[in-house]
Amino acid sequence: MSDLSWLSRTTLLIGDENIQKLQNAHVLIVGLGGVGSFAAEAICRAGVGTLTIADGDEVEASNRNRQLPALATTQGQYKVDIMAERMKQINPEVQLFTQKQFLQPDQMVSLLNSNYDYVVDAIDSLTPKLMLLSTAYKQGQRIVSSMGAGGKLDPTQLRVADIADTRICRLASDVRKRLRRLGIHSGIKTVYSREKHVDQALMYTDGNRFKKSAYGTISYLPAVFGMTCASVVIRDLIGWPIE
Repeated sequence: MSDLSWLSRTTLLIGDENIQKLQNAHVLIVGLGGVGSFAAEAICRAGVGTLTIADGDEVEASNRNRQLPALATTQGQYKVDIMAERMKQINPEVQLFTQKQFLQPDQMVSLLNSNYDYVVDAIDSLTPKLMLLSTAYKQGQRIVSSMGAGGKLDPTQLRVADIADTRICRLASDVRKRLRRLGIHSGIKTVYSREKHVDQALMYTDGNRFKKSAYGTISYLPAVFGMTCASVVIRDLIGWPIE
């Protein structure tokens, strides 16, 4: 029989029945950068029994200001491998599946063939993000999507809202418009910020055909996005109201 004593404080808060719901759940997290790595760890620490994590990137020096797997000693290692080891250290009994590759848009369909209880979208490239969201939506999967955490500083500006109700965030605007072209107008939960971007923090990138630009980031804000995504997943799984 599983030893759930490590979840005693969580049980005190939400009760045995809800702990069992989390133990029986399977959550997919796509993207293990500043947002996704914190979301994945928080979901694991909450006691979710089965996790699939997907990311094809290796740790780079520039990741260390915000990403959980990024240390001076882990540079060049795959984020998926680092996070998988962390999760096993947190909960040795977790059922863990990994996808260690950059997911092209057409691969999202096969990734979503499993019947997940929740999907976390922490992708920062627009085309793969849209493919994940539209595929999950059409399959009836529950999903929470993180919008842009770059170019911002104020965590108190974060909101949880349907994609149709997002405002100010440029990534949310692009996602919303393109989903509408696919016939999707609402029904996707998002975590976004109402803070305006710091425009001078924008830089243009090369080497990734799906991501032409990026904003500068601060240590804590992507983590807050990830933790908020995790909270949506956990509260939905146990039937806790989300205001």
